[in-house]
Amino acid sequence: MKSETVQFVPAIDEAVAGKGSQAMKFLAGLKNVRVWCGLLLSLCVLAPLMMMVTISLNPDEEQIMISMGTIKAFIPHVLSLENYREIWGDPNQPFARYLFNTLLIVFTTVFMSIVVNSSAAFALAWGQGGYRKIVIGSVVALLAIPGESLALPQLLMVSKMGIIDSYEVQILPFIGNAMSLFLFYQFFTKIPKDLIDAAKVDGVSLFKTYLHIGLPLSKPVIATVAILQFLEFWNSYLWPVMVTRGPEYRPLSVAMSAYFGSNQAYWGNIMAFAVSMAIPVIIFFLFVQRHFVQSITGSAVKG
Repeated sequence: MKSETVQFVPAIDEAVAGKGSQAMKFLAGLKNVRVWCGLLLSLCVLAPLMMMVTISLNPDEEQIMISMGTIKAFIPHVLSLENYREIWGDPNQPFARYLFNTLLIVFTTVFMSIVVNSSAAFALAWGQGGYRKIVIGSVVALLAIPGESLALPQLLMVSKMGIIDSYEVQILPFIGNAMSLFLFYQFFTKIPKDLIDAAKVDGVSLFKTYLHIGLPLSKPVIATVAILQFLEFWNSYLWPVMVTRGPEYRPLSVAMSAYFGSNQAYWGNIMAFAVSMAIPVIIFFLFVQRHFVQSITGSAVKG
């Protein structure tokens, strides 16, 4: 009986080794599939950007139309900054003014939105009073309402206030944001109660607790809200086109539509404008993303 058992042991080991090698081959194949899927997704994302850059560097409009739909539209074969010089130096469409307007509107709105929504969310999370549940319920309900449906009522309100065609009309209506407030609220409710109670015992007010405890801990949420709102306001078109009348307060998103108003669209200029408009977004996103990752890593280490 013992000899039979000894004979079966090598067979079992070989079977286990065979299954182990099959599993390793399967995992290696799965890794290759993931790599190819990643490359395919990267190509789908980068292809439009490559096409945009390639066309923006080609000053010949006829050659652009010929290369459309071919591989030449994705590979730069002409290197010229003529289209960029035309859009940056166009006196009828002052790009520098549009860029200044956009940066002022977006950064002011994002900054004020973070301050107002984070402080309001902290008060709703750790304040006193039964009103808090009602307010949070109303905020959640607002998330289901499309922003476009509120455009006309808001337009009537700002018209009565007399702030049409100004910076204020593009900033004030968007300081309060239901999504940002809800994200901050969800984060603040997860702060340990003992930490808040300790601050109360020491006689620290709710505002100082928010300032010295809530705000420093909420860096990951701040980065997330900053990215989402920056992209939203940078690409905003409907509201600015409704409330601005000329280049004095008009942002880049509305200014770009002027290139489609003529009978012929000059794609070299349009793509150069699009690249110039995208560069600040990419820079901001990379900068905030780095801080976002650092904040999450720091929070995990502290935890």
